[in-house]
Amino acid sequence: MAGITYKKTARTVIGGTGGIGSDMRIRIPAVAAAALLALGLGAGQPTTALAQSQGAAPASTWKPPRGPDRVHPDLNGVWQVLNTANYDVEPHGASAAMAFRPGPVIPVPAAQVVALGAVGAVPPGPGVVVGGAIPYKPEAKAQRDDNRAHWLERDPEIKCYLPGVPRATYMPYPLRILQSDHGMVIAYEYASAVRTLLFKDPGPAPVDSWMGQSVAHWEGDTLVVKVTGLNDQSWLDRAGNFHSDQMTVVERYTLTSPMTIRYEAEITDPEVYAHPWKMEMTLYKAVGPDVTFGQFKCVEFVTELMYGDLRKQPLPH
Repeated sequence: MAGITYKKTARTVIGGTGGIGSDMRIRIPAVAAAALLALGLGAGQPTTALAQSQGAAPASTWKPPRGPDRVHPDLNGVWQVLNTANYDVEPHGASAAMAFRPGPVIPVPAAQVVALGAVGAVPPGPGVVVGGAIPYKPEAKAQRDDNRAHWLERDPEIKCYLPGVPRATYMPYPLRILQSDHGMVIAYEYASAVRTLLFKDPGPAPVDSWMGQSVAHWEGDTLVVKVTGLNDQSWLDRAGNFHSDQMTVVERYTLTSPMTIRYEAEITDPEVYAHPWKMEMTLYKAVGPDVTFGQFKCVEFVTELMYGDLRKQPLPH
């Protein structure tokens, strides 16, 4: 293409699975760069006019609409992330697959996924972890790497187990916030998971569970949710990042425009991490006549995977 040059670089994906990804870097011609600067886009931040055209308003003047109680912001709606955090919450390059095996020169996709081709590949992402890396303790990081090497057997998403918190928020499926004047529920399309937010603390969770116990309160216009009572079976992503049953998650939902929520999750787990850490991302509101919130009850879709070997005459793999 005239005026644009490409530089292609090979990069080995780090983290226990190997594999080769590639970056395609585009150098924008000087004329195009000048045009972008003239529009106020060169610094990576939208101009006020552009932000307003996209449904946002200047932070100093915009006030979130009030919800059913006429006091707190209205978070009702269908929301979804536009990131690749479910693949890996840490920064990552593109990769040929989630599972690899040794190859003649470099690792190649595992036999179970090789037929998926590009469908089974991993798109790149800047990550959502503040600071870039999860502060694992040394022995826990070794466990993460082992999880990554055995992703096919261990990732609970593959078996359609409930996603846990915070993973439910950034899976590639929508969530729905249902807010009334006296309560709030968050429903997730994946596995039909549901969380009821309790605005009166009932005390410690009676039993650990996949989605835990969520106790909420408002700090100004920010909804704060403390999640406890989580079991140790869920993962944070497909890259083997994990936690123990000592994990506590403090979520913060802040309406930043009519179409966006800033989502923050501070994670504390003294068994696995050297210190608390945080992830941040944006949830985008789904609007328009084509918006639906379906039921992805995937349990029945993994029956053959989970129980196919129990057939009187098992089917060949």
